[in-house]
Amino acid sequence: MLPESSLMPGLTDEAVAASRAKHGANTLPAKARSGLLATLKDVATEPMFLLLLASCTVYVGLGQFAEAITLATALLMVAAISIYQSIRSDRALTALRELTQPRVQVRRNGQQVSIAIDELVVGDAVLVSEGERIPADGVIEEASDYSVDEATLTGESMAVAKKPGDLLLAGTNAMSGNAWFSVSAVGGQTQLGRIGQSLATIPTEKTPLQRQIGQFVGRMAWIGFVAFVLVCGVNYARSGNWVTALLFGLTLAMSILPEEIPVAFSSFMALGAARLSRAGVLTKQPQTVESLGSATVICTDKTGTITQEGMSVSQLYDGATDTLIPLSDVLPDTAKSVLAYARWASETDPFDPMEKAIVAAFGTMPADTYPLIHEYPLAGMPPMMTHVRQSPAGEVVVAGKGAVEHILAVCHLQPAVAERIRAVTKELSVAGFRVLGVASGTYVSPTFPAEQDGFIWSFLGLIALENPPKPNAKAVMQAFADAGIRVKMITGDFPETAQAIARQVGLPNADTLLTGQQVMSMDEPTLRQQAGQTVIFARMFPEAKLRIVNALKANGEVVAMTGDGVNDGPALKAAHIGVAMGKRGTEVAKQAASLVLVNDDLSSMVAAIAEGRRIYQNLKKAIAYIVSIHIPIILTVAVPLLANWQWANLFSPIHVIFLELVMGPTCSIAFENEPAEPGQMRKPPRQATDRPQPDAFLAGAELGRSVVQGLVMAAAVLGVYYARMQQGEPVTVVRTLTFTTLVVGNILLALVNRSFTQSVFQTLRMPNPIMTLLLGLTLALLLITLLVPGVRTLFGFAPVSALALGWCSLAALISVGWIEVYKAIRKRN
Repeated sequence: MLPESSLMPGLTDEAVAASRAKHGANTLPAKARSGLLATLKDVATEPMFLLLLASCTVYVGLGQFAEAITLATALLMVAAISIYQSIRSDRALTALRELTQPRVQVRRNGQQVSIAIDELVVGDAVLVSEGERIPADGVIEEASDYSVDEATLTGESMAVAKKPGDLLLAGTNAMSGNAWFSVSAVGGQTQLGRIGQSLATIPTEKTPLQRQIGQFVGRMAWIGFVAFVLVCGVNYARSGNWVTALLFGLTLAMSILPEEIPVAFSSFMALGAARLSRAGVLTKQPQTVESLGSATVICTDKTGTITQEGMSVSQLYDGATDTLIPLSDVLPDTAKSVLAYARWASETDPFDPMEKAIVAAFGTMPADTYPLIHEYPLAGMPPMMTHVRQSPAGEVVVAGKGAVEHILAVCHLQPAVAERIRAVTKELSVAGFRVLGVASGTYVSPTFPAEQDGFIWSFLGLIALENPPKPNAKAVMQAFADAGIRVKMITGDFPETAQAIARQVGLPNADTLLTGQQVMSMDEPTLRQQAGQTVIFARMFPEAKLRIVNALKANGEVVAMTGDGVNDGPALKAAHIGVAMGKRGTEVAKQAASLVLVNDDLSSMVAAIAEGRRIYQNLKKAIAYIVSIHIPIILTVAVPLLANWQWANLFSPIHVIFLELVMGPTCSIAFENEPAEPGQMRKPPRQATDRPQPDAFLAGAELGRSVVQGLVMAAAVLGVYYARMQQGEPVTVVRTLTFTTLVVGNILLALVNRSFTQSVFQTLRMPNPIMTLLLGLTLALLLITLLVPGVRTLFGFAPVSALALGWCSLAALISVGWIEVYKAIRKRN
């Protein structure tokens, strides 16, 4: 790795400000609108807002100014609630964007510092390393073994080697090595900006549940329009007054439109993403939260994910003496040579954990690190890397290290010797060590060979590196098993090492194994079968990882995939839930993934899945509540009119908007705040039939339950309505008692829908202060409309006795209480 650049002093603060003023910031033009004006425009074009505005206009036309003022106030309240929800969600998303903002190393004021990429300016000195995305256009000043994948711009599939003087383009990916470059263009001035390619401007595809919600609300809007025309027509035919007909048509349209559903969905996703960020899990798109709870398989890396991030050299195998020597022992000269060549085959300033461990072990020996004069990057399958260095005396040292199979292949040992080395390698791997082969090279031609395999190699020995499991790894594996989620280990390590670690952390069926070569040799049907049955996948490479992910998806699994390297990018992108490591993950991995674990701790994934399940459960509760409560509102408006009751038009827009103002916050705020139900992480993921399908929304038994809830409540409300009307009560009394029954039923419905498995007496012990506050506020507002004369007159109510209100409350209780009986019977069965 390149040290701090001595050639590039970097910019001063004054130069940065001047460059930004001249060339602009390193941001690309975004299609998305933001800000208060955009929010206000969105609110003003919402269907409910437009219906309220039309109703308010009709009241003004009728000269009913008190009602018009009330609706105008409600109009402002609806707008305020919408703006609050929008701002709340935007703040959560902005905080997430800031947390996931890629950073880059630059030199400023003579020091190397880390800044967000949008702070880059023309003239900055930038360091880019393997796995990072190039943040701006520029020219390379210094480079070490540097290559770039330019496929995003050129379509070229192979990485391109880069040297000083070459151009780097924003949006391409560093595949190997390191480079310092000077920024020549930022933002829209880059080639990427000019052709308009940017992740920020590519529209995000809607998730299945988003599409279902859009379709559902769209259908309800059409039903509302048809109902509006029908009610207007019937009213006009009977009254001959088109203004009154329009008013009651608008009332029904308002009662049908379920605008709370998309609001609830967006709120749940944004606030869920914010909750996850506090748990150390960053979501690239809030909609990812939707699929977390349905994960059935987790494909996890071993090194740094299950095992601890740091590594250490534990033993050496000295090929000259055929002995295994613990590093704690006094090393003979031949063993010291193994360690020295391993050090010389590593980067001068390494970032790879294995190389860091080798450097740390070598640091205890009194030897020099010879200057690097030529290098061959990690190549081959399995891989090997070679460094050519020069000693102070002028001697050229060729040092190679890598996979034992590759080292043995280039050293051309006697079969018996090679078999002995393989046996030692297997012995170390079974014990859980990561094993590297070490060799020294010579050459006969005056120049270095074109490929590292062209040297004449001599085997020196093996390095055994220890990478024990994390202290919590066993508990994390058990948590996944309890939740019905299967874990598969996909690693580039030796099979024996992978299986040893798997057994240490208690991974079931650790004896089932496939290698990358076996994966690539299988046809699709065989691979699909084997992928489902196998737990350990060793010696894996990018193409094999991708095939495993696709095979599991083809089997109907919901796949989460963890990774940190450049080579993990395709599999992370292909998985339903790509999970990158926050600390050691490359920028390419983070860009491909949908989640980032800030602390590289897989236990955060357990918390994320639990949060995903809680969010999905609560979203179902909120939508069930919305569907149920809309049915009695719709039928109370429609049935009397179509059945030609004496008091056909009992409710007006004022009454419906009261209910809308109550229902909106209840479903989008109160239900979002519901705690997780007990035992949710001891249940299997929701079945495939329960997972969102593109053409089905709120289908099956759950929809049936919500509809029955609504119909029974509607029967109670209409029963009070009809009975009081038949008793000859004035319309104001009938309206008062009917409305009271509906509001009390709404409060009770919210309480019983807090859980579909626990009784209301159990859920009352589960704290949700927001639910308590909103339902208390609803009850207080109802009492104000009943007891305050001015408000009572505005709503068209009349004073009624406490006994009459008690009967209304009893009717509401019966209409909802049967659900508790249903829960008890279902639980017992």
